[in-house]
Amino acid sequence: MHETNIRMRPSRVLHKLRAGEVVMSTKLNLADSRVVEIAAMSGFDCIWTDMEHVANDWSVIERQILASKAYGVDIIVRVARGSYSDLVRPLELDATGIMVPHVMSLSDARLVIQQTKFHPLGRRPVDGGNADGAYCNIEFTDYLQQANTERFNILQIEDPEAMDELEEIASMPGVDMIFFGPGDFSQGIGAPGQMDHPKIAEARKRIAAAAADKGIFAGTVGTVGNWDELVAMGYSFINIGADVIGLSHYYRQLRESMSGKQLSMPSGMYGEK
Repeated sequence: MHETNIRMRPSRVLHKLRAGEVVMSTKLNLADSRVVEIAAMSGFDCIWTDMEHVANDWSVIERQILASKAYGVDIIVRVARGSYSDLVRPLELDATGIMVPHVMSLSDARLVIQQTKFHPLGRRPVDGGNADGAYCNIEFTDYLQQANTERFNILQIEDPEAMDELEEIASMPGVDMIFFGPGDFSQGIGAPGQMDHPKIAEARKRIAAAAADKGIFAGTVGTVGNWDELVAMGYSFINIGADVIGLSHYYRQLRESMSGKQLSMPSGMYGEK
């Protein structure tokens, strides 16, 4: 590597969060990078794409990242839990952040930090010859420093087991954000789908409080209806909506709007007698 004036692309999400603003994200299940463009043009701060539940391959992820960069919008990749390579590849493709699902304990969180943060926070393997390092055009130690400050990790707290060490997880150097996932949490407490369950309400408040107390950010999923409540609680990264939900609503409404329309051809057409 050699010294240049090239800088790593700054994170829009981190800039807003550090300024005390609230970040609006939306989730994608579809693979087409054009969906990223549409969401980016709509004004979202961040796109959340997925490799945990969605059969996206690395070429899909790369195209989605390139589309987000074209519009100056951050993109996070929820990774599949595998080797350290599964965690760092999205970052090397120049995703702005990664989301790690089902962080179950302090030791689990510590391993994530070790694998995804550079010295002095962790021991992430160094390359620098990829998009995030400007293809070896950012000086070695500068690349490490920029990656630690302009790229972020999101640790998903979506199991009751993680609550035993929540405050310790939130206080560990190198954790940027903890993210409450109520869906899996409801299953973990034996109340699948009961989003108004008292244990979910308690966990949601405790996660936001732990993040605020330890000086990191709190994220979760939300809706237009509970946005203000979540912000008041301390959540500054909120994901609303998803591409598949939007398309489903659109096509359902379009089909329902056709109710009462004539859906058979008039008699006598096409030579009928």
